[in-house]
Amino acid sequence: MESLRERKKEATRRALHRAAIRLTLDHGLDNVTVEAIADAADVSRRTFSNYFAAKEDALLYGDAERMQSLLRAFESRPPTERSWPALRNSLHALMEEVGEPDPEWAAQARLARAHPSVLARQLARWAEFERTLSSLIAERDGLPPGGPRARILAGAFMTSLRIASLAWIDQHPRRPLAVVAEEHLDEMARSFE
Repeated sequence: MESLRERKKEATRRALHRAAIRLTLDHGLDNVTVEAIADAADVSRRTFSNYFAAKEDALLYGDAERMQSLLRAFESRPPTERSWPALRNSLHALMEEVGEPDPEWAAQARLARAHPSVLARQLARWAEFERTLSSLIAERDGLPPGGPRARILAGAFMTSLRIASLAWIDQHPRRPLAVVAEEHLDEMARSFE
């Protein structure tokens, strides 16, 4: 159970994230300031700085939370389950829990593609997540830490998710993200030889 203090902190993070997305969609990233985001979330500039280093971080908070949820789901999988099935089952469980992403998520992804500063932060976070995932995979499968198998498995999974997300954002009519992700993970699991 989280304490009341932790729940309030999380509510503030989410309010700042929602304000950042709303303002950026309405006015464009270049026309949004940290002060405007703080005002829209009804907090001070200093409070904003306690939670995020920059407006790009506030924009990407939802993405970071989904990645952390995925890590927790992976860690909670049965220890006898090999990593690739555990990764896929973790994603499936997360998609069932959170449901189909809302339009805000797609808009956030489009923002990342359109603005180098957001894309750079997003890619850095995904790389950090991939390193963490690689360590968890090595531990789960009894592989050498930092070895190629764990790193390749983590990279293949993350690449599949990234490409699936881009395909989902660009498709019309839109199909469920879970279906698109499964198709991409199936393709990644096929042999290249």
